[in-house]
Amino acid sequence: MGVRKVKAAETEAALKAAAIRVFAERGYLNTKITDITAAAGRATGSFYQHFASKEELLQALRADMREQASEAFADEAPGGPPHDLTDPGQLRAHLAVAWAVMRSNRATQGALFESAVAAGPASGELWEQLVTDTAMYREHLEYLGEQQHTLPGDPVLIAAAMGGIMSMLAYALRPGYSDFSDDEVIDAMTALLLHGLAGPGGVLPG
Repeated sequence: MGVRKVKAAETEAALKAAAIRVFAERGYLNTKITDITAAAGRATGSFYQHFASKEELLQALRADMREQASEAFADEAPGGPPHDLTDPGQLRAHLAVAWAVMRSNRATQGALFESAVAAGPASGELWEQLVTDTAMYREHLEYLGEQQHTLPGDPVLIAAAMGGIMSMLAYALRPGYSDFSDDEVIDAMTALLLHGLAGPGGVLPG
């Protein structure tokens, strides 16, 4: 890679990292592009060499988060079939990975939520986010359907509902505002979803 490309990659990475910091401090809607460039130690003009707008930068961060999630899920079940989400252990492991990705990208999650809410319900943006970002859930649910398991509803809807619960919790449970540990959240979500997927006879392991 040439020097120019290396510097461009470094600037893009710096802008992304600065955006995450500023979004965490001020929120997405209260952040200006000049806030991001100042935090990155870059000239304002450099921003537009990489992103057309603040929203485009946010979507780049979203793509990074989805890539991180895909890699984490691949590591969790390399080369195997989709998780059987009626199995307590597999369900919990899957939720733990999703929760870890959401928590490690808390500022991006919050920014995406703020952006979608600001766009208004008529835009359909929040629904599009849920459907796109819960494709992995949907694949697991469709797999269960192929195994003749009766689902509580359409896989698209159930996957979006699962993602909506998880993402809202990740957005709302800020450090210092809640005494719930990650394990408590994951256990509660496992029990809640298990009964919806496997029926009231489902029990948590151990």
